[in-house]
Amino acid sequence: MMTTMKYETTHPWLTFSLRLPPEDYRLWLLLGEVSSKVQHLTGVPLRPDVAADLHRVYLAKGVLATTAIEGNTLSETQVRRLVDGKLDLPKSQQYLQQEVQNILDVCNREARELTRVEGGDRKLCRTLIEQYNRDVLKGLELSEGTVPGKLRPHSVLVGNVYRGAPAEDCEFLLEKLCTWLNSDDFSPAEEEFRIPFALIKAIVAHVYLAWIHPFGDGNGRTARLLEFHILFANGIPLPAAHLLSDHYNLTRVGYYRELARASASGGDLLPFIRYAVRGFLDGIREQIGRIREQQMRVAWENYVYDRFRDAKNSPAQKRRRDLVFALTDRSGWVDVTDIPLLTPKLAREYATAGERMVQRDLNALAKMELISRRHGKARANQHVIEAFLPRRVETSK
Repeated sequence: MMTTMKYETTHPWLTFSLRLPPEDYRLWLLLGEVSSKVQHLTGVPLRPDVAADLHRVYLAKGVLATTAIEGNTLSETQVRRLVDGKLDLPKSQQYLQQEVQNILDVCNREARELTRVEGGDRKLCRTLIEQYNRDVLKGLELSEGTVPGKLRPHSVLVGNVYRGAPAEDCEFLLEKLCTWLNSDDFSPAEEEFRIPFALIKAIVAHVYLAWIHPFGDGNGRTARLLEFHILFANGIPLPAAHLLSDHYNLTRVGYYRELARASASGGDLLPFIRYAVRGFLDGIREQIGRIREQQMRVAWENYVYDRFRDAKNSPAQKRRRDLVFALTDRSGWVDVTDIPLLTPKLAREYATAGERMVQRDLNALAKMELISRRHGKARANQHVIEAFLPRRVETSK
């Protein structure tokens, strides 16, 4: 005789099943673009300093997001300082710093450990999830009865609207969740589908852990760390592995609305998956855009240096090269009268020479086709290296 577990009555949407309809072409198009964008991001060459800065930016965004959703009020600037080891808050605010530091420590540790795991993903297990919860709650003041890393022995109400799964079923549900996530349902036979399946797996793991709510506190942060783990372990580049948390934080009302709808619908995960995939795709598009800007800047700088390579290394040539880069930094048309003020160095160069030197430099650079001139204005011609991109509409603004 089969025994009915309590959650089957209270939480019938915990079915541990998922079907992605093949006719949902919009979702598959989004997943296809995700796969393409991830491959693009993975293979892009970047200077080490640029790559390191990009990692810090999105690490800060990710750890900020996963705590801000729960009410942490540190700003992105403060979290960037924490990432750089430079944040020092007054004692009354140190619990905020501890919350973020806990997430930061886990992300850094997982990045090191998963990089050493040959073949990618470590098998997901209850022990790993409990460890994440223990890490999340480290050093924080907790309500009575909450023990970091231990399953809750009592019922829990989430946001006064949702009740977590029965406490007596949490151990079984966590074990079943891990078995399901490790199953062939999330292991495509063909390598080309690894990224889309990893993204779906991460989203599903997040939602199910939020539904089960197995711990007395820190469930949301634990779920988002599990999501991060799955993404990075399955080939998502480190900056992109933080994108879902950032999306949930930026669309916090939508995040909670989609979670509620998923359970109210009887466990239909597709709307939440679409919501999460769209956010992830928007985030990775932004990352690729930032990387493209960096690559275009490096290519432009190399081109400018190459144009001056055969010229005598005279003060005039150095000044003109500096002028090109100063105009590049302004990324638009600059009034000629403002050129001596673009940088302190140019200001010193032009201070005693007068307007004629400015005009000679501009004429020389225009002849080299490094700048354009129009109606008393000038701009850098960095667009000349965009060989295969559509030409932008010219404006004088």
